[in-house]
Amino acid sequence: MKKRFALKLLAACALTAAAATAMAQQTIKIANIVELSGAGASAGTNFKNGIELAVKEINANGGILGKKIVTTTTDTQSNPGVAKGLTQKAIDDGTFAIFGPVFSGSIMVSMAESRKAEVPNFTGGEAAAITAQGNPYVFRTSFTQATAMPKVASYISGKANLKSLAVIYVNNDFGKGGLEMIKKALENTPTKIVAEVSTDSGQVDFSAAVLKAKQSNAEAVFAYTNEDESARLLRELRKQGWTKPIIGETTLTGQKVIELAGDAANGAIAHVGLTVDAPIPAVRAFSAKFEKEYKYVSDHNGMKGYSGMYLFKAAVEKAGKLDRKAVAAAMKGLKVNTDKYPGALMYTEFDDKGDLDRMSFMVEVRNGKQYVADFVPPLPKAKALPVAAAANNDAVTPQAAASAPAKRVAAASKSPATTR
Repeated sequence: MKKRFALKLLAACALTAAAATAMAQQTIKIANIVELSGAGASAGTNFKNGIELAVKEINANGGILGKKIVTTTTDTQSNPGVAKGLTQKAIDDGTFAIFGPVFSGSIMVSMAESRKAEVPNFTGGEAAAITAQGNPYVFRTSFTQATAMPKVASYISGKANLKSLAVIYVNNDFGKGGLEMIKKALENTPTKIVAEVSTDSGQVDFSAAVLKAKQSNAEAVFAYTNEDESARLLRELRKQGWTKPIIGETTLTGQKVIELAGDAANGAIAHVGLTVDAPIPAVRAFSAKFEKEYKYVSDHNGMKGYSGMYLFKAAVEKAGKLDRKAVAAAMKGLKVNTDKYPGALMYTEFDDKGDLDRMSFMVEVRNGKQYVADFVPPLPKAKALPVAAAANNDAVTPQAAASAPAKRVAAASKSPATTR
């Protein structure tokens, strides 16, 4: 009797294990390891929502290589140590690829685990150091600072024609990396940095930082802080009567910043890699779908997550098999057109380090909304010009941007190169 029961139990266990194995073979496990609380909650939530929207669409259209994507989501609490532990757990659970964290400080700690396990790891982090360490398994869904800063520097010293600049930055890996890269990008231009003002992640009171910028007599402020801090900084700048230009990168003019800063955001100018206000059909389509799904307007982090999942899909299909090493290898030099992968949002190229480049934008906040003021070409083209002259094109008015020249919109979507 006992022997018969034991045999039945073993048989049941074997069937359960076989079913689980069969299920695993029919799915692609993705771990979203993101900031859902703490200083990175806004960035992480948007990134995760973009991923989930893309997964929903991809699964509805047959998945990747005929297999459906299954995701799990965990909260890093914006803590690098927690991110590392969650990465270890995801690897132990057999995840095929990891998306996140978004914060540079967290991915720089956690990616050591995914590298050791040879698991592809996609991040929205922008610190230049992320891909400077030769990690063959880490890939960005955003610009690296080494790509973004030359573009914004071209505007600062070219079109804006500024001779002096005060930099207000957040004292973490993201902010310190940005400071070093903007200094490097401006070093051979007429623009001189006359003040470097350090602030803390999560800082509430920016009165002293703004006062230091004012006392420097700089012609403009370059703000490089996280989203919530950017909103507080903008409010303090306006409170202290700052009327000179306020220039920054993506985190200065994001949707969350505009909502939190209110009228104080008006007039802020930034170079952005992604914006839902870009006059590009694939971007507009994404914006409408995201707002319908989540009942709010996506910021650039939502676009990073969404496009990143489609870039992952392109890499798997280029590899032709579900093999982590093959997918990582396929990411090197990957070129993705939006005719085949509209979810990529714009024509995108990867280099051999895991960094991407594509068309980007100069935007200005007017009446609580981003307006695209100009298109910025991919960096290899911009490098052909001196930094001071690279943005020396006539600006596009908000009205003209809404109906941008067809060739510029097409250039953002396609390249003569074959998608591979």
